[in-house]
Formats: sequence, structure tokens, C-alpha cells
Amino acid sequence: MLGLAPLRFVSPPPRGAAAVSSAAIGGHSISLGDGCHCAVPPPGEKDADKARAETTEGASYKWRMVIAYDGTKFKGWQYQPSPPTIQCSIENALTRITKLDRKELCLVGAGRTDTGVHAWGQVAHFTTPFSYHCLDSMHSAINGLLPHEIRVREISAAKPEFHARTSTKSKIYHYKIYNGPVMDPFHNHYAYHSAYKLNSQAMREAAKHFVGTHDFTSFANAVHNDRVRSPIKKIMRFDVIEMGAILQLEIEGTGFLYRQVRNMVALLLQVGREALPPDIVAKIIAARDRKELAKVALSAPPHGLYLMSVNYDKEMLQPPEGAPQISFGRTHQISKCKLLFY
Repeated sequence: MLGLAPLRFVSPPPRGAAAVSSAAIGGHSISLGDGCHCAVPPPGEKDADKARAETTEGASYKWRMVIAYDGTKFKGWQYQPSPPTIQCSIENALTRITKLDRKELCLVGAGRTDTGVHAWGQVAHFTTPFSYHCLDSMHSAINGLLPHEIRVREISAAKPEFHARTSTKSKIYHYKIYNGPVMDPFHNHYAYHSAYKLNSQAMREAAKHFVGTHDFTSFANAVHNDRVRSPIKKIMRFDVIEMGAILQLEIEGTGFLYRQVRNMVALLLQVGREALPPDIVAKIIAARDRKELAKVALSAPPHGLYLMSVNYDKEMLQPPEGAPQISFGRTHQISKCKLLFY
């Protein structure tokens, strides 16, 4: 966890104030509307600069983002300059906006999704040596610089003790299976196609064996880094939901090993094809040997997998005192219609 000085957020100017002093924002002024709604021109890097607030020397501020992305074209979350990754794209945008390098930003994601895996609720945090009195401008600027496959859905101030990865209480993943004889082309990159008619009831019976606290060594692929993780994980629920031709597997757990979710899905697919009985799950868990799973199932492909949400204790999500309001994005309005109607 990062060692940060206490956050001392600067409160916005009183209502009715015409502008922030030019010294507070590096020689520029910005008009303010009511409360935290900044009256600014269309988003850009300069607008994000103007939204900075006066800061105390030596202070450090932490920010939490909720991110959605289509992982099809990306080499996963984890940073690497080429080919592109989600983290690299977000850091590039933040670097342009904040004028800080990636080591100063310290961007950390809650989960390191693999190549081709999607997300609706990835969470990440970063730090800056300055605060913002309004987050809407920065939020718009970030999304304006990101490729269209990545969007920051929310941005908010975070407590110094908040950590996107280590503060996690649970994560929810979905895996989508298109269970029909002919694949829907609109699901081609977002669901695994099973032309076999799957027995969903047998899959539900098998999924029950995953629920609880177990040693999931049999479902973890080898990791080529220095991190040593405990194979003991708790699965709170594993639901199999039918939605027309889509079979959606929903898994919530305290944490997951490398490729664990895709390996669990692969075994359930074999059960659904009636190639294996539902109780095979308990036997492979008990074996605690990855080779036992490899004998009966290959890992499910990544494009059907989604990181849907990352959950934290409510107290951990409480904003620091004096923090700016959370930004969910700015809504645009047309004051006068410029289109001619006949």
C-alpha cells in the first residue's frame, strides 16, 4: 500500500464566486457554476488543468476510477508499451492531463485481466501531488484521450488507505456462452460459441461444488512472476443463468488465481456436454493437481469473460473530508436547435 500524506482537499469557492484566482491554477482563471458544476468549454487537457485546486506542499491525493473496456484488441490489463494494454492506454491519457510520469501516478488495477478479456467494473487508483475542485473536466478529458474501446465510467477521491487491489472484498466475473447451432455475429467477440446443446441443470449441479472455501490449485495456471499467492480461495456463488440462447455463468469470490475462472468454466462446459458427471468438480478440487484438470478440459477462451464488479467495504469507499463530488460524466445539452425541420 502506498504511503501517503493525509489528504487535505481544498473546498470549492463559495457559491456565486466569479472565478478562482489565477495563482491557484497556474495563471489561468475558470468560471464556476453552482456548487461543483464547472462552467467550462468542451473538454480538453487545458480544462483539466484549470480544474486543479490549490494544494499544500508535500501533500498526496488518491483517486479511484471505475473502468469499462472491450478487451478484444488489447494485450490484457498489465502495462507493456507494445502491443497496447489497458493500463498503458490509461497511463498515457493521465500523463498528458496531469503532466506526471507513470512512476508518479502509481496506477494500480484491481485485477490483471488477460488478453481478450472484457470489463464493465474494473477499478483502479492513481495519485497526484495536487487536488481537483471539480472532477467533471478531468473525467471528460481522460475519456477524450482514450481509445473508444476504453471508458472511465466514474472517478472519485479516495482515502489514503484505499488500494484498488489489496482492499478488495470480492470480485464478480461473468462468462457468456452462446448456445445455439449458428453463432450470432453480433456476439462473435463477446461470447463463446457452443454448438453442443448444453445441459444447464447438470452445470448447476456441478457449479455447487465450487461454492465454499477450497484449495484451487487444480484450476490455476502457472504464473511467470515473483508473486506467491495462496491457492485457498472462497467462492460465494456460482450461478448458471439462461437468457435465451445465452448461457451466463456468474461467479463471485474473494479472489481468483491466474486463469482460475476460465478453467472452472471449461470443466462446466464438459459437464454441460454430458461428457463428464457433475461430481467430477469435487474430485478435481480434491486432487490439487493442475494435470488432473488438463486430462479432461482445456481452458475456456478469453472473449467470453467479463470482470463485472469489484466490491469493497462501504467505509473504504467513503470520500475524504472536503473531497470534490464524484463524477459520473458530464451530460451535454443543446440550448437551441440548429436543425431545420420541414
